[in-house]
Amino acid sequence: MGADQALPRGRADGDEAPRTPPRRGNTGADSRRGEAECAMVSRLRARPLASGRRFRILNIVDDVTRECLAAIPDTSISGKRVARELSTLIERRGKPGMIVSDNGTEFTSNAVLSWSEANKVEWRFIMPGKPMQNGFCESFNGRMRDELLNETLFFGRDHAREKVRSWVHDYNDRRPHSSLGYATPADYAAALTATGDRLRNPDQLCRSPVAHPTPAGVSTAGTQLAAG
Repeated sequence: MGADQALPRGRADGDEAPRTPPRRGNTGADSRRGEAECAMVSRLRARPLASGRRFRILNIVDDVTRECLAAIPDTSISGKRVARELSTLIERRGKPGMIVSDNGTEFTSNAVLSWSEANKVEWRFIMPGKPMQNGFCESFNGRMRDELLNETLFFGRDHAREKVRSWVHDYNDRRPHSSLGYATPADYAAALTATGDRLRNPDQLCRSPVAHPTPAGVSTAGTQLAAG
């Protein structure tokens, strides 16, 4: 997969979100494990570059596999940019069953609302001031902030992108998670994909014979014993 969300048509930025926000334990993620994944979208607030210019990071994490699906640093992230990045992600990973985010302006934009409707992806907002309703994403953001953002001097956007990419690779491919049975997010996702493929193709569950059938005319130990 805390973030920003899409505004229903005709809604002002300051108005209350009309959709029923998910409560913790009712975002659909727990009950949907084994089905389509639930992506959680969030935006880390602006961080300074060495030049003084500030940048922010759009994070998309998977609530099931704990993978960071995308981490995009840039000086400006609009609703159109969010929609574009989600479309790119869907082409690569498939469509999630649901997206959860906070009420940030990027996510409450008409661009994101239109994208959600066009792609038939349910988008849910957490309640204002309740970041732990998007708890795993908030935990991920805090880890990235403590381990990377607070410890690194970024000399420019390219440098920030390189460092974020490296950190995400380490997080996905090298860090075991206790909640995943001490597998890494990448390994756990690969195992889920392989299991899903086998379930969708029952023929793959049929084991091949250990040895090839005996060619016609060739005797076996069994036939020799039967012949005496």
